[in-house]
Amino acid sequence: QVQLVESGGGLVQAGGSLRLSCAASGRTFSYYAMGWFRQAPGKERELVARIRWSGTSTFIANSVEGRFTISRDNAKNTVYLRMNSLKPEDTAVYYCAAAEFVPTMGSYVVRYWGQGTQVTVSS
Repeated sequence: QVQLVESGGGLVQAGGSLRLSCAASGRTFSYYAMGWFRQAPGKERELVARIRWSGTSTFIANSVEGRFTISRDNAKNTVYLRMNSLKPEDTAVYYCAAAEFVPTMGSYVVRYWGQGTQVTVSS
């Protein structure tokens, strides 16, 4: 069992920066790939970034590439999302997720979700 608690969201002006943190409980944190998703009003939840358990492989969505960075500290059971050059279209609820790669599916499956943290970017 893994519990995820996000923090670091808030209101920021366009061009500003925020760093989201996701603290995980449970001894198996390092087993999971960790991801950040976001969901804006009226839109589907989308994957923003993902990092493998070793931290050596990351995925960044095209919409945020060059502006967002994902990292993790397994010793602290924490994953981070550094967001720079924020735009109004980045406004959303950001969710942390723990995912497991399922070989028979050839894809990651989210096993645990955090409660979400609101990020609002004003123009």
